[in-house]
This record gives sequence, structure tokens and C-alpha cells, in this order.
Amino acid sequence: MKNGKSHVLKALTGERAFKAATISVLALLTLFFTGIVLSMMVYTDWDTLFSTLISREILFAIRLSLTTATIATVISIVIAIPVAYAISQTEFPGKDIIDTILDLPIVISPIALGAALLVFFNTPIGAGIENRVMRFVFEVPGIVLAQFTVVSALAVRLLKSTFDSIDPRYEQVGRTLGCSKLKAFLRVTLPLAKDGLIAAGILTWARAVGEFGATVMLAGATKMKTETLPIAIFLNLATADVEKAVAVIFILIAISASALIVLRRISGKRWQI
Repeated sequence: MKNGKSHVLKALTGERAFKAATISVLALLTLFFTGIVLSMMVYTDWDTLFSTLISREILFAIRLSLTTATIATVISIVIAIPVAYAISQTEFPGKDIIDTILDLPIVISPIALGAALLVFFNTPIGAGIENRVMRFVFEVPGIVLAQFTVVSALAVRLLKSTFDSIDPRYEQVGRTLGCSKLKAFLRVTLPLAKDGLIAAGILTWARAVGEFGATVMLAGATKMKTETLPIAIFLNLATADVEKAVAVIFILIAISASALIVLRRISGKRWQI
């Protein structure tokens, strides 16, 4: 009996110690990020903050960021749906290689991606696109292309996880009831993937709003032309206008936090990536 009680006490002690350790690490990380935000709040001159929020330049940056991010997200999701479904539900030669290639934008620096795009538009094919189809280099369409290049892989990865979690037997039942492959996908699989689609859309959009590296390489950093919110931070820091840069950072934090709150409200649970 004594040995049994001793083992129970040891187990309880170990469980409490483990729980305390994990909560401590959680608290430290939370305090770290909270401290960063609080330090900006202490540094900020609130009069400057409010005047910055209504300035013509920042309003332009907000409109441009929201517009380009929305366009890039819509294109990414439309393309990611069939791509993610094919990777999730279909077996074909070279699948692992293709899956790896599609993941590259997640691990490669956005600046490197932007530089690669810039190099592409200096090739004969890229120059032909620039001259005869649409101009991307140092233009607003370049912002959309840069954002799409960075966030499309994220959209594919999120939607692949969603399709992986859907039992293919549901679609097979639809096929036995007379649905074609397309109809079964549209009427069965997509409705089941609704939460995943919403989550992918919101997270992809939020990431596009905050994209900087690829954008500044391809579209440049021109005030009132290609000035998204991250580029506004860069330009203001370059001119030592730290208070204005901090104000823009707060705008980005507010947009990101709002997107996450909407995501949690819609899905009703936390999505883990």
C-alpha cells in the first residue's frame, strides 16, 4: 500500500511540475510579445499617432494594402483549391517533388522571391509580358504579384490540410447517387471544407497585408504609388520618423488582430497551422 501511494504521489508531483513548466514557458512568451507592444505604446506620442492615422499618406497605404491583399488572396484561394485537392486526393508520379516545390515560398525569404521575380522580368519572356501584357516592375500590379507569390503556398498548405481531414467516402457516396466527379466535389467536398476555406482565406489575406520583402524588391518603395503599410513603415524609418512608423505598426497589429478574432468567431475554435 505504501509503495502504491508513493507511486501515486510521485506521479502527481511530476504532473504538477510538468504543468507548471509548460505554463511558465507560455507566460514568458506571452510577456515577451506583450512587452514589445507595451514598449511601443510608451514610446508613442498619441497626438502624433492620431494625426498619422488620418494623414493622406497613411490612408492611401491602408487602401492600397487592403485592395492588393484582397485581390492576391482571391487569386490564391481560387488557384489553391484545385491544387490542394489534387495533392491531397490524387496519387501521381513526382508528387513529392511537386509538393516540395509548392512549399518553397514558405521557407524561402520573401526578399529572395522578390529578387527572383525581378530577374524573371529581365528575361526575354518577362520583358515581353512587361511590354505587351501588363507592367509589374515598380507598379501596383507588381504588389499583387509579389503578395500572391508569397501567400499562395500558404493557401495551398492550409487547404491541403483541410482536404486531408475529409473522408473520401463522402464523395464516393455522392458518386453512387449519380453525381459526376465535379458535382460531387462542388456539392459534397467543398461544403465540408467550408471552415477550412474561411480559415485559409482569412489567414492568407492577413499574411498578404503584412507582406514586405517581395513587394519592395519587385514594386519598389515609392510614396503614394506603391506604398503599402509595411513599405510605409520602411520609408518612415528610413527618414527617422519613428513615431509615424510606430503608428503604422499599430495599424498592422489592429488589422492582424481583427482578422484572427474574426477567424475564431467564424470557426468557433482555434486553427493550428
